[in-house]
Amino acid sequence: MTLFFYILIAIITFIAFLHAWAKKEFDISRTVIINRPKEEVFNIVRQLKKEYLWMPWFTEDFNGELKYKGEDGKQDAALYWKGHKRFFEGTQKIVKIHHGKIVETRFLFLKPFRMIFLDYKGMKEIDENTTKMVWGIRGGLKFPFSVLALIQPVDKVYGKELELGLKNLKQLLENKN
Repeated sequence: MTLFFYILIAIITFIAFLHAWAKKEFDISRTVIINRPKEEVFNIVRQLKKEYLWMPWFTEDFNGELKYKGEDGKQDAALYWKGHKRFFEGTQKIVKIHHGKIVETRFLFLKPFRMIFLDYKGMKEIDENTTKMVWGIRGGLKFPFSVLALIQPVDKVYGKELELGLKNLKQLLENKN
């Protein structure tokens, strides 16, 4: 019986060490060049009601309810969702908007776990018909997610989804007539 307790203490100590050693913050982003004017790109990405057209979280896994509050595309506009396959319930709120350049939203996941992260989209005009866009997310990792991120890095988990979303957005905008 004492051997069991020694093993249990060793496992707990090892996990605590991993948590202490692991990164507690993450910031990942991806970039794409879109052959459309910056204003056109900005007008799509600032609207919460148009995210379902290009964001992979809405295009692939969503089969629930969406409720909007405030003037879409403006600061303090918000989205509430319930019924997502992976992120069951949460909110998204526009917290910063700099016309034609930056849109930042705060995601608050309520279920299956409570987590907050910042989503940012930045646009830069390369020429009058070409826009460089960066889409990223940053936030904190509490236990046990800090330890899990050692095994499955956040960049690996969500990087592909950012790439897919930017690919969807590029196709949506470049295939417009």
